[in-house]
Amino acid sequence: MSTAAARQAFFDRTHSDDLIAFLGTSPSPYHAVASAAERLEKAGFRQVAETDAWDGAAGGRYLIRGGALIAWYLPESARPETPFRVVGTHTDSPNLRVKPVPDTGSAGWRQVAVEIYGGVPLNTWLDRDLGLSGRLALKDGSSRLVQLDEPLLRVPQLAIHLDRQVNDGMKLDKQRHLTPIWGLGPVDEGSLIAYVAERAGLDAAEVAGWDLMTHDVQPASYLGRDRELLAGPRLDNLLSVHAATAALAAVASAEGAADLPYIPVLAAFDHEETGSESDTGAQSPLLGNVLDRSVHARGGTPEDRARALAGTICLSSDMGHAVHPNYAERHEPGHHPLPNGGPILKVNVNNRYATDGVGRAVFAAACEKAGVPWQSFVSNNAMPCGTTIGPITAARLGIKTVDCGIAALSMHSARELCGAEDPHLLASAIKAFLEG
Repeated sequence: MSTAAARQAFFDRTHSDDLIAFLGTSPSPYHAVASAAERLEKAGFRQVAETDAWDGAAGGRYLIRGGALIAWYLPESARPETPFRVVGTHTDSPNLRVKPVPDTGSAGWRQVAVEIYGGVPLNTWLDRDLGLSGRLALKDGSSRLVQLDEPLLRVPQLAIHLDRQVNDGMKLDKQRHLTPIWGLGPVDEGSLIAYVAERAGLDAAEVAGWDLMTHDVQPASYLGRDRELLAGPRLDNLLSVHAATAALAAVASAEGAADLPYIPVLAAFDHEETGSESDTGAQSPLLGNVLDRSVHARGGTPEDRARALAGTICLSSDMGHAVHPNYAERHEPGHHPLPNGGPILKVNVNNRYATDGVGRAVFAAACEKAGVPWQSFVSNNAMPCGTTIGPITAARLGIKTVDCGIAALSMHSARELCGAEDPHLLASAIKAFLEG
């Protein structure tokens, strides 16, 4: 663990205020990339289409594919062989997603059929007021974002009077017990999509498909006597998406941006929580294609591309585990990260995380430059270790990759918890990393 350097970190607590706003406007991956793009546009970035030819002019660019966003800033000094500094994140979070035939019901209740997305602690979705968000695919080939921030659905828990052993261990059946209610009466086929379409200003006949999901309508907020904690939905991993977006915008807007020694890149992938195997996930060629086309647009050759990637480093930023005060024995005894202790460096020698000793030095240098403290995380040997996009990116592109994040409690819950200072400390460290 390090101590903070003498100089002040670039970002401050107002960054966490903006994170709360970002979480509120980003209930789905599609909304998250739109919210990030809005912030990049304000910093002078412009959107490009994958189907268009790209030029090698200096400046900030970004592209959106579904729930994924890739953004980069090209300094005026960039050459075809200039290496990249990549921050990798993901936009998706575990939740309940609407099935293709959504209207269902039982015993006089109207319900919505849902499928479990990712590693969901099922009990955290009980007795919560849920809204709906995502996108509608239209027959004309376009899509429309929808965000219904109102209590439409609820997964009711069985009363203790009908399950006297509930406190001895609750077991929920994913098919039978997680179906939300949203009214009374017989099943009305087509009613959910018709309702969502109407709220989006559309006729249901215009809708050809949908990617809809539930979200807790309770907004993120500060917590505790001294407001030193932050509780909210989708911290894993929108906290990192927000931090990386802010850092990239700051780097591109800073004095001296034209002479950066690296090309800073943000890669916000979708589907990390389900293995990253999609056209918008980290296992897709999306990021590699962007880096290749950037080299080519500057007149580069395959040799230039190989040289650029050889000098490239990726910082994979995802949430990590703070030591839990009620389950401290489940953590590695010598590594107890705490909220507001700064970013964590995530290490696993079996390559569930991609960090090695050289990567540790890169991360430590960035934190030192940013003036922020940092902590180390490693799993208890008796507990399985999660993984991230870090090893995937390292293996797919052959680039040095470092895994980091923020120490949090209740990971994958409908509502997670972290330190209120850590978001801006992470953003400052990412900015320093992108600057090289």
